[in-house]
Amino acid sequence: MRIATAKESYAADEALFDTPTQRVWLALFVAVCALFPFTANEYWLYMACLVAIHVISVTGLNIVTGFTGLVSLGQAAFMGVGAYTVAVAETRFGTPVLLNLIAAGAITAAVGAVVGIPSLRVKGLYLAIATIASSFILHFVFANWNSVTHGVSGISLPPASILGVEFGRPFALYFLIVPIAFLAVFSASNLFRTRIGRAFIAIRDRDISAEVLGIPLLRYKLMSFALSSFYAGVAGGLWAYFFRVVTPESFPFVYSIFFLAAVIVGGMGSILGSILGAVFMTMVPEVLKLGVGVMSPFLSDAVALLSPVRTIVFGGLIIGFLIFEPHGLAEIWRRIRRFFHLWPFKT
Repeated sequence: MRIATAKESYAADEALFDTPTQRVWLALFVAVCALFPFTANEYWLYMACLVAIHVISVTGLNIVTGFTGLVSLGQAAFMGVGAYTVAVAETRFGTPVLLNLIAAGAITAAVGAVVGIPSLRVKGLYLAIATIASSFILHFVFANWNSVTHGVSGISLPPASILGVEFGRPFALYFLIVPIAFLAVFSASNLFRTRIGRAFIAIRDRDISAEVLGIPLLRYKLMSFALSSFYAGVAGGLWAYFFRVVTPESFPFVYSIFFLAAVIVGGMGSILGSILGAVFMTMVPEVLKLGVGVMSPFLSDAVALLSPVRTIVFGGLIIGFLIFEPHGLAEIWRRIRRFFHLWPFKT
């Protein structure tokens, strides 16, 4: 049974980890992540890097949608801005990788702040339509600004290189992408211990009351969009280094739906939910694909028969979460934790 968790100060109440057990589990998780690339094959390293990129982007979307209550359907387009920023900086100027990623985040944050201007006047479905419009505008820019984006042919990148170390294969890229994902998640977790993060939550809960309390709505809404877009820009920059080619078709609108679904499935307003949602949305289709592969020796046309079923099962899982667990995977994890906090006593 969980004991000795009484808080004696505000600092203790705001701590990210309130028990030694949590710190031990975190240390074990970090150790597993550090050892993972030495035991996994290329496929699982590829998937781990892709999951980490999605975690960064979903965390950013959760800041604006889950914590601030502003619906955004332009996350994929913002990732595209970051990807093109990195591609142009890398191919034309040869600037350092980390500087390129920071520039990608900063430029995307500026674009996101502009897109977020309508959030002062509209919200809900109307704001969603506004972000969809911005998504299509950005896609048009990607496809037609030939002097910068090279149009539909896109831009090919050389492998990322830091201090002479080349990050070309998934094994090397893992040590670039995963630490940045850890830093992004840690920063987002700390954000909501600050005045800015709590202002976001106040706006989500009741924006009129937040304004009465002295919170400038325009400033904090634009700040939320900018932070969310910064995360998307960094994720897009890592995406560019990961796939090493950027085209307008790399960031379709359905990709934004993917990120929004990850926020909903993982749990809105939860950093843990961002992680779980990104992992779920990325890995479940792959697990179902592996299931189709297992059935192939027994069914000659298993791929043709089961591929549509795989898509239906994936969609059904998302609908099931919306119906039976609207608070997402994070709430399921919290219930499991509460059970063991009181174990062996019954609740």
